Amino acid sequence: MGLPKCLNFLILAWSLYVICNKKNGVEGLHKIYPQLQSISAPSVGTLHQTGYHFQPPRNWINAPMYYKGLYHLFYQYNPKGSVWGNIVWGHSVSRDLINWKVLEPALYPDKPFDRYGVWSGSATVVPGRGPIILYTGVIDERSNEVQCYAVPANASDPFLTKWVKPDDYNPIAIIEQGVNGSAFRDPTTAWWIDGHWKMLVGAKKKHRGEAYLYNSKDFVNWVRAKHPIHSAPNTGMWECPDLYPVSLRSKKGLDTSIVGNSVKHVLKNSLDVTRYDYYTVGTYLWKKDKYIPDNTSEDGWGGLRYDYGNFYASKSFFDPSKNRRIIWGWANESDSTEDDVKKGWAGIQGIPRSVWLDPSGRQLVQWPVEELNNLRKKEVQTSNQILQKGDYFEVKGITAAQADVEVTFSFSSLNKAEPFDPSWVNAQDLCAQKGSKIQGGVGPFGLLTLASKRLEEFTPVFFRIFKAPNKHVILMCSDASSSSLANELYKPSFAGFVDVNLANKKLSLRSLIDHSVVESFGAGGRTNILSRVYPTLAVDNHAHLFVFNNGTEKITVKSLKAWSMRSANIN
Repeated sequence: MGLPKCLNFLILAWSLYVICNKKNGVEGLHKIYPQLQSISAPSVGTLHQTGYHFQPPRNWINAPMYYKGLYHLFYQYNPKGSVWGNIVWGHSVSRDLINWKVLEPALYPDKPFDRYGVWSGSATVVPGRGPIILYTGVIDERSNEVQCYAVPANASDPFLTKWVKPDDYNPIAIIEQGVNGSAFRDPTTAWWIDGHWKMLVGAKKKHRGEAYLYNSKDFVNWVRAKHPIHSAPNTGMWECPDLYPVSLRSKKGLDTSIVGNSVKHVLKNSLDVTRYDYYTVGTYLWKKDKYIPDNTSEDGWGGLRYDYGNFYASKSFFDPSKNRRIIWGWANESDSTEDDVKKGWAGIQGIPRSVWLDPSGRQLVQWPVEELNNLRKKEVQTSNQILQKGDYFEVKGITAAQADVEVTFSFSSLNKAEPFDPSWVNAQDLCAQKGSKIQGGVGPFGLLTLASKRLEEFTPVFFRIFKAPNKHVILMCSDASSSSLANELYKPSFAGFVDVNLANKKLSLRSLIDHSVVESFGAGGRTNILSRVYPTLAVDNHAHLFVFNNGTEKITVKSLKAWSMRSANIN
């Protein structure tokens, strides 16, 4: 059942970043640095600043809507410093999701119902009324939270430069009995079904993560359903929930209000405890206000993730101009707070990704939006290069610090695959144990990104294949442990398992390399990993890109294409 005579859009104003204050019972993991949050660097450091991943010109960031020909990006932003604090809703617009014009902030904490914080939310285009923002307001020093709304001062203005928070009806959802006031946030895009608008709000009850469901006939009077649409034990606070349909028949995206036999639904939650985004594929029983996940993946910490790296607080939106659903997530810094203050900025957005349901029906597939290809310039390519154990070659002729690489590997046999220990359930631990430097059977093979000339620094992105009873297990890693000679950095061995058929004995990899970001898509986007790294030698023109094999099974680089990338315009 679709939304009558209108399209339901999302504005992604994402990732609620909450103060960590156990004394007051506040949920969240953000440290507060009062002495630093309003310090602005005298100049912006550009050493690790990205060229084509979105970030404001300076300071701390942390959502999109398509309206009247423009994409709107709203984001949690500190206009005064490069650590968390002084949060407003930053606002930028684009015609292509890549090049952006920065506007004045859309929302400030200036009302009694949000004077202590204007935190994350979403928006919906309501027929006859235009876009309406739903967001979380913080009402007191104990970080008790309510849900609020804002409307554009002039809905005919495609730039939506001014927003108004009506005193009538605000807040639209308050703390009720049984609701943890400091764990009650991030309203979703609303959808229309059976004469009602519906939205979700993330919550926590003791150890259970929950998504509360609210109903409204007029978009301002909201009533909480008797039960959460879904919950799961031992998952902690569910931040930035997201519920949307995916087609069983096509890669095309669907309006948020679509239901029926030809769709499945995805429920995503950002788990505050782990700082990762998990999702399930399942069935939305709209007549019962319930979501039931399929039994094809775990409903919790060990379940499917959008991304197995530094990627959090994502939301999706339906883009009616190209009939696609797009996911966009936030990546924080992995250096120190002091480093952020010195360089004058912190936080980036990942590249927006088109998303659809894999033909297996068990998982999603993600791929960078096609507009990114417009930044490609000089191209190099090679094919049918054979790599024996210990071999590697350099991809020359491109700017290796700012590049886009697509490569397909093949192998003639899987007989040399190492045996898989069933206790290896954590991919990240396995990657740390068996990194790119440790010889294997089939793999490790892949790319050495942001590498110094003599390999004192490099970030390997690679595959390793194991043999388990009746199947093969594919590990994909993006290992930052050798990424920098600098100390006091978080350098994890990010990893995920890849669910793909190896009948054709091929694996593909795409890596977007952007100074301090390596954003990789394995097996056509079935397993994805974003890493933040800070090399000291492999910077700018001193960065190199290599292809390698450290397994006893020879690997053929069937095809490789790499491009230097232009910088996006963000001004």
